[in-house]
Amino acid sequence: MTSNPLNPPNGDENPKDPLAEMLQNLMGGKGMGDIDPAELAKAAGLPDDPNLLAQMFSQVQAMMSAPSEGPVNWKLAHDNARRVAASSSDPSVTAPQSREVDEALRLAELWLDPVTDLPATGLIGRGWSRAEWVEETLGTWKRLTEPVANSIANALSSAMTEQMPEEMKSMMGGASSMLQNMGGAIFGMQLGQAIGALSAEVVSSTDIGVPLADLEMALLPGNVAKFGEGLGLPENDIRLFLAVREAAHARLFVQVPWLRGHLLGAIEAYARGIHIDTSRIEELARDLDPSNPEGIQEALSQGVFMPQRTPAQEQALQKLETALALVEGWVDELTAAATEKVLPSAGALRETVRRRRATGGPAEHAFASLVGLELRPRRLREAATLWASLKEERGIDGRDAIWKHPDLLPTAEDLDDPKGFSERRQLAEASDSEVDDALLKLLNGGFDTPDAGTAEESGAAEESASSEESGPAEDEGPDGTAPGAKDK
Repeated sequence: MTSNPLNPPNGDENPKDPLAEMLQNLMGGKGMGDIDPAELAKAAGLPDDPNLLAQMFSQVQAMMSAPSEGPVNWKLAHDNARRVAASSSDPSVTAPQSREVDEALRLAELWLDPVTDLPATGLIGRGWSRAEWVEETLGTWKRLTEPVANSIANALSSAMTEQMPEEMKSMMGGASSMLQNMGGAIFGMQLGQAIGALSAEVVSSTDIGVPLADLEMALLPGNVAKFGEGLGLPENDIRLFLAVREAAHARLFVQVPWLRGHLLGAIEAYARGIHIDTSRIEELARDLDPSNPEGIQEALSQGVFMPQRTPAQEQALQKLETALALVEGWVDELTAAATEKVLPSAGALRETVRRRRATGGPAEHAFASLVGLELRPRRLREAATLWASLKEERGIDGRDAIWKHPDLLPTAEDLDDPKGFSERRQLAEASDSEVDDALLKLLNGGFDTPDAGTAEESGAAEESASSEESGPAEDEGPDGTAPGAKDK
């Protein structure tokens, strides 16, 4: 901008807020100069389809004047996620497909019964389209990402306020709320883009290891078919194998009621502690040229807006990754045990799923770059080895009993040394048992009543002390000798 925004144009007695006017022109498509909307959208991680971009920016422009209800425009996130999910073929689930999904999940429950002590859920299996997956899971996405959005919004607002000259602060006027709305709209568009893209990759309601839809058991027939492309395996085998995984996830989250809150709470705690490097944002705001989309893209690719992890965050992330690995390892082990004798392709499908979960798809990477959190079980194989070892040592009941309380869960150290888990657990249980016995004895008054042996020893000691205090006996002299002993 070459003109001075503080000086109004000649003849205009009521000048507009120049910053607000600039934003309105930008979002309305007027006066954009050399800025290419497609390039700007590409730099921000948005789709490059001109028609889709036009709809999105039109929607943003309409929402610029509406009051903001939070750091994220969730209506825009929802609408964009639905639009992206429908951008590729997303037909409704047919009646035959729905019946196939329900039958596969029912059979999966029967196969799981002999290999786990956790009872069946009784949930009805459902077939979802991608749009239905978005609708059923968006509430959980909101819960997971809102703390991140709050952190980013606060950091951006603080950086902008601190960097702005005093004379600019006085002229902000209505542009401050407009900027806040724009930030929420942009984050909402990006989040909707990531969720919509993820809907094209997931095959079930629990495919990413977190129960996004509570008390649901579902498969996405269109994505299941896409998953099987190029594998050269029977479609029915693929559907049944993925159904067993979904049923195992559902059984774990339903029969271990604390687990869902444990995982989601860990993610929320991680997100609440996110630290944004405001100095990098300030540097970007000072040096960035809006007419240079390549510069914007380069800045974003360097992670300018990526949350910076603190040591506490790294520790929280390790605990979360361990919990995700334990869930996936347990499901992996149960699925293998339930299918190895009934599905000839079970071994190949197990390896395919393991690699897929370890690497993640493009949409999962996009979500990770947006919120700074990856939901991939990096140590799935180690966790599966641990659960297999526990089954050999303790049996099915003893293995599944680990899920009774979060304090019983294995740690990252146990994943490093699965064989030593039982020995470490026995030492911990022995220590806890000693504490419990001592506490029980204290509550029963046991420390006030000496045992028999102690009482005898105590009585003897008291009698000896009493004898010493009573002085010499009557038949003894003052020095302890018998009377007349000195005369002799």
